Amino acid sequence: MRNLDLSLLRNFTVIARAGSISVASFQVGRTQSTLSMQMQRLEDFLELALFHRTGSGVRLTAAGEKLLVHAEHLLAGHDEILADMGGSGLKGSVTLGCPEDYSIAFLPAVLEGFFERHPDVELRMVCAPTTELRPLLQRRQIDIALVSVPDAASGEVIRSEKFVWVGKGAEPEILSRTALPLALSAPTTLDFRAACSAMEGISRRYRVAFASNSLAGLIAIARSGHAISVLTETAVPADLHVISAGLLPELPTIGIALELAEPRPSSVVTALADHIRAVLPQVG
Repeated sequence: MRNLDLSLLRNFTVIARAGSISVASFQVGRTQSTLSMQMQRLEDFLELALFHRTGSGVRLTAAGEKLLVHAEHLLAGHDEILADMGGSGLKGSVTLGCPEDYSIAFLPAVLEGFFERHPDVELRMVCAPTTELRPLLQRRQIDIALVSVPDAASGEVIRSEKFVWVGKGAEPEILSRTALPLALSAPTTLDFRAACSAMEGISRRYRVAFASNSLAGLIAIARSGHAISVLTETAVPADLHVISAGLLPELPTIGIALELAEPRPSSVVTALADHIRAVLPQVG
């Protein structure tokens, strides 16, 4: 009787989620050549091609897509059996996605308590804007994600955050310019749309002087005094100032929601989701 090698299946799921053997090798601590040989062994064992290999990475064949569904269910069941029989708590892995500002403002406090209780859970992190996280959820490349939504949007909003204008001072000299230079995220993001809508609502001239999905880049430009940026209030660093009320139009409040890739997630994903729901609203 033939038996599947669970270690091969586990590495197969990591590669499938990452879409790249080089990225997966970093995540699992193996060389690219080792992972490539393992995947060749798995394909030889199943007598099926699992990947289309391209210059930019790999993507699953139809057989690979089918195997991924089975592999994820099998590995989740395997990890739950070990946790239940061993009596030592949860074991397994989870890939969490969230925007960069949330990872800085909230995640240290949120994750600390979870991993104190579940030290055998392996976490992988993906920091990206909401517009990039949702496709990753759909392709099951991440298990769970914190995403930004309009505050009134339907869905599981577990915390609200106020957008604020930030600059080098509470009343920076740059506000006197005819066309106010702004440093914003990409045009598809909520902060970009909120800032532009607010400025247009009062017919205030502006220009997008810097656009990037890098939070560090936006903060650097704001610190330089060359532009005003928009951040969630909790993510404002100590050396930047929230622009005094009345100097710029009010910005909206957004919601933070939790979205999962699977309707019936593993026990590890469920436990992390429940923990985030309980703790995130309390983080100061």
